[in-house]
Amino acid sequence: MLLGCIADDVTGASDLASTLVREGMRTVQVLGVPASDWTPPDVDAVVVALKSRTAPVAEAVRQSLEALEWLRGAGARQIFFKYCSTFDSTDAGNIGPVAEALLEALGGEQTIYCPAFPTNGRSIYQGHLFVGDRLLSESGMENHPLTPMTDADLVRVLGRQTRHPVGLVPYASVSGGAEAIRTALDELRAEGKRHAIVDALDDAHLRAIGKAVADLSLVTGGSGVALGLPENFRRSGLLQAEVSDALPEIAGAAAVLSGSCSRATNAQVAHFAAKRPALRLDPLALARGAQSVETILDWARPKMGAEPILIYATAEPDAVAAVQSELGREAAGTLVEETLAGVAKGLVAAGLRRLVVAGGETSGAVVAALGIAALRIGPEIDPGVPWTATLGEPPLLLALKSGNFGTVDFFEKAFRQLPGGGA
Repeated sequence: MLLGCIADDVTGASDLASTLVREGMRTVQVLGVPASDWTPPDVDAVVVALKSRTAPVAEAVRQSLEALEWLRGAGARQIFFKYCSTFDSTDAGNIGPVAEALLEALGGEQTIYCPAFPTNGRSIYQGHLFVGDRLLSESGMENHPLTPMTDADLVRVLGRQTRHPVGLVPYASVSGGAEAIRTALDELRAEGKRHAIVDALDDAHLRAIGKAVADLSLVTGGSGVALGLPENFRRSGLLQAEVSDALPEIAGAAAVLSGSCSRATNAQVAHFAAKRPALRLDPLALARGAQSVETILDWARPKMGAEPILIYATAEPDAVAAVQSELGREAAGTLVEETLAGVAKGLVAAGLRRLVVAGGETSGAVVAALGIAALRIGPEIDPGVPWTATLGEPPLLLALKSGNFGTVDFFEKAFRQLPGGGA
């Protein structure tokens, strides 16, 4: 293994794994820290998907250090910590505390933070994160039900999460290429700044950053900055294998489960529900027992067949706020995740074999309920979202979508890629 990766949620792990496959690294995604006696297949990179983004800080750190221990034991030469391209976090973490713990465990002196993903409209300029032409704090992420992002200044955001000072590698340095980036990092390290936000506006910047950090024991960011890492190993003569993203054909019923309440997913759900059988989950009805996993499955089973169905808890910010005010933020989120996870388990038992899940927390709950241990990475549907195939029984095709990703017709597009998709 050349590159060992730790992702703070399942959809981010798939996004990263897809990037590495496209850049020529044989990659497998595992769900949770593997057992000590599990031997990875002959691959160049392993992505360990955790469900740590919104976990208590101490738990997120513990999980991440366990993943690090396993990856180092498997021979990883460099560690990559993947988080969302919208830097989803709170003032307590978990990005800063996890990165500091990993850096200390590795004996490293410095690491970078670069969530930029220009293909999906995420860019960083003068330390500020933009989504399209809007600051992060004006992009809709300020209404995120679990990690509302109300500050676009990443130096300031990260500084509230770390014990050591945070610096910036600005656009002027990044535009100068890898050597200029290294020089800027060296200067920050001399000032005692162990953490460095790095500007990036396009993929060329990301590749230059990747080259500049070849010698760092720990790199952190979104999947975009991983674009430049495989070439470091190729340049050293360590990466030579050809990579295929072909997946096996798996027949069976299809469905979409959506727990994300992002702007993108709201539009995708509305587009899909106008054409296909769809059922909306009502968290208040779930809490009162008027709706349940079994009543949802009673609706779904007769409709499972050639065309995909949709089951969703996706809602607009005002509706989400009303539910949270009655049930509490964490309780409302947990209720939806557990319900959709139970529905996924029931659908698979009824013969479902092709599934799209929208939302990082929802995806984590679903794969845990299904007992999925590892995924093979397939072709990309939209930037950051590949099809995957389970390595185990029963065989399933899964697309795990971050809430903010994908075009408005993402769900239809996903099934059109598959033989007999029905969309």
